[in-house]
Amino acid sequence: MKEILGIIKSRRSIRKFTTQEIEKEKIEKILEAGRWAPSGQNNQPWKFYIIKERTKRVELAKLTIDERIINDCSLCICVFLDKELMYDRTKDCQAIGACIQNMLLEAYSLGLGSCWLGEILKNKDKVNQLLGLTERYELMAVVALGYPAQAAKSTRRPLKDLTLG
Repeated sequence: MKEILGIIKSRRSIRKFTTQEIEKEKIEKILEAGRWAPSGQNNQPWKFYIIKERTKRVELAKLTIDERIINDCSLCICVFLDKELMYDRTKDCQAIGACIQNMLLEAYSLGLGSCWLGEILKNKDKVNQLLGLTERYELMAVVALGYPAQAAKSTRRPLKDLTLG
């Protein structure tokens, strides 16, 4: 088993997927990882909307420039902020970021590829409309998931360039 830093360093955003379906057990493990993210006052302000159906993914894809990614993945998890559970917007958005990161890391540990899509947020109201959700739920991200059909590389700036003082 890899150490957590090894998993963090080797996980990459995947934008091309095979047609292989994701097993139900793996989807549940990914959601479970998200569920266990830290949140202020343990309010757990997230809600998940899973989109497996191709026709619905095609409609969702039309709302972003990342259309190909959504069309090609096996499923999407839309992550929402439940405004009725919110106590501090900044803190709750940070918690949802941790939730999404947990899901990305779990997906990678299960041999899946993922991509955190944010550009679609410009159409968050249209996403709610497509999914039949009220404005109580605010889209925070769409996570595309599937078995990877590509390898990806990335670099990071040196730590000395990122520290202050």
